[in-house]
Amino acid sequence: MGQETSGVIEGPDGKTRCFWHGNLPDYLHYHDHEWGRPVTNDQRLFEKICLEGFQSGLSWLTILRKRENFREAFAGFDFDKVAEFTDKDIERLLGYAGIIRHRGKIVSTINNAKRAREMVDEFGSLAAWFWKFEPGPAERPEIVDLAHLRANPTTAVSVRISKELKKRGWTFVGPTTVYAFMQAMGLVNDHLEGCYCRAEVEAERKKLKRPK
Repeated sequence: MGQETSGVIEGPDGKTRCFWHGNLPDYLHYHDHEWGRPVTNDQRLFEKICLEGFQSGLSWLTILRKRENFREAFAGFDFDKVAEFTDKDIERLLGYAGIIRHRGKIVSTINNAKRAREMVDEFGSLAAWFWKFEPGPAERPEIVDLAHLRANPTTAVSVRISKELKKRGWTFVGPTTVYAFMQAMGLVNDHLEGCYCRAEVEAERKKLKRPK
């Protein structure tokens, strides 16, 4: 099947997948084992929303290849620890070539850690808050087409989440960033028809016990 008509490509193992990983080994592994599979772990949710913020203006592949460095730099994205970072930590991170050395995004991550801690105090977990926004079937197309994937879409739900987060003081959480987070964390299943992962992800979503 051609990428230009269906959005799926054949991998080295003969399986068809969404086109965007380009059969690059590390990107392909991320597509198969992480992207779209539902996540309810607070630390992983916090990591992803922060890394999506760092991605702004860059490619996700750039961030993915630096992810272990980010984890080392930000205490494994334990938001209780990151919330205690000081100006000294900001300067340390600005000197660390293994991550994206953008002061605004570094400061944003520390700020968002504090906001995450507040959210856990109020709702019990980040997962409980994010998953309450899971779109229903009627709220979005069942299948996101190739054009939408190329356009880095926003949806009414991602706009709503973005607005709510900003009201709570979060930063670098625009609607496009939020929708990419939703796709990656399994709040929606945007694996294309013809991608072998689509059915697997849908099965995981059906089995998932939603946090309350």
